[in-house]
Amino acid sequence: MHPEVVIVRLGELTLKGKNRHRFEKRVLDQLQTLLSTYPQLEFKQEFGRIHIELNGAPYPPVERSLNKVFGLNSFSPAYKAPMDLDGIRNKALELLRHTLGDKPGTFKVVPKRANKSFPYDSMDLARLVGGYLLENIPGLSVDVHHPQTQLWVDVREQDAYVFTEVRQGTGGYPIGTNGRGMLLLSGGIDSPVAGWLTMRMGLEVEAVHFHSYPYTSERAKQKVVELAKLLSQYSGSLVLHLVPFTDIQVKLKESAKENLLVISMKRAMLRIAERIAERRGGGAIVTGESLGQVASQTLTSLDVIGRAASLPILRPLITMDKAEIIKVAEKIESYPISIQPYEDCCTIFLPKAPATNPSLKTVEQMERYMDWMEEAIDKAVAGTERIRVRWDDKEETDSYF
Repeated sequence: MHPEVVIVRLGELTLKGKNRHRFEKRVLDQLQTLLSTYPQLEFKQEFGRIHIELNGAPYPPVERSLNKVFGLNSFSPAYKAPMDLDGIRNKALELLRHTLGDKPGTFKVVPKRANKSFPYDSMDLARLVGGYLLENIPGLSVDVHHPQTQLWVDVREQDAYVFTEVRQGTGGYPIGTNGRGMLLLSGGIDSPVAGWLTMRMGLEVEAVHFHSYPYTSERAKQKVVELAKLLSQYSGSLVLHLVPFTDIQVKLKESAKENLLVISMKRAMLRIAERIAERRGGGAIVTGESLGQVASQTLTSLDVIGRAASLPILRPLITMDKAEIIKVAEKIESYPISIQPYEDCCTIFLPKAPATNPSLKTVEQMERYMDWMEEAIDKAVAGTERIRVRWDDKEETDSYF
């Protein structure tokens, strides 16, 4: 049996207050974007739900796309039944036979009657449908506490549905419902995970990558493009800002105290990201920093680095250890890309003994003598290459560049 419709349930938090219609529309737009390769699909909205009529389209790619949409509580591949008791019982029998095969086992009917004009209430449905199934499937028995199979009977206003699966959705909030942020995207493991976690909470992300050619290779930059493309699966497309950072890094190597080199480099990155955010309407900067993981991520170092920007700095990984971060990276499939052996700019010119307890006063005093910094930042921002990547490789123009 091939599913005829997919019942998509939106997260409860997205449905509260005046934001409900905006959130529902954003989820619908996202679904239509990710499923645009199947023009036969029809989308029907109900309160807290979206029904996707497959009309012959295959279910597996629809399921994969649903796993990329934030704001979903759950979804079910389902089958339509006529709006009468006999029709519902026959469709339930057909589905249960298909699901159980030669192993009847135990089952439970889970009824829901949203259409109060339907002549049978939920208790009646459970009894009448369950009894019919017991009569027609030898060896079948009821277990209301721990059934091997649950069969849902869902009577809506216009249609009735039966299904045996409820798949967990990604949760979170629809993309773009909580503003826009600039993700500092390196080629490592942490920053793609940070981007995914903030996207899951409704932030529209644009990626900012710093490259230092010829110290970093073209392949290292392509690796970041691949990571941006992977993240774009959750938003349809993603803007990637490629910032030339060589001149700033070389001058910092010559001007900064060796143990403060990484601190000054990251402060310069924040200044550039903030300039880009101002141009793009960004309200925050997102980083992949995790407390105590490296010298520049001690509490004191994070404070000194963060003082370079006035925008909020979001650090979704701050309390996660490396094993937890890798687990998420494997889940979203960024890990195989991140471990490719191509260095990014954060791995060059590293001091032998970086400061772990830097003084903000000392860092700011040192930077006051770098009279070249503002001009270099202006040049880096002006020389930034902007591209929009799409999960499906389609070309897309962006009038906002």
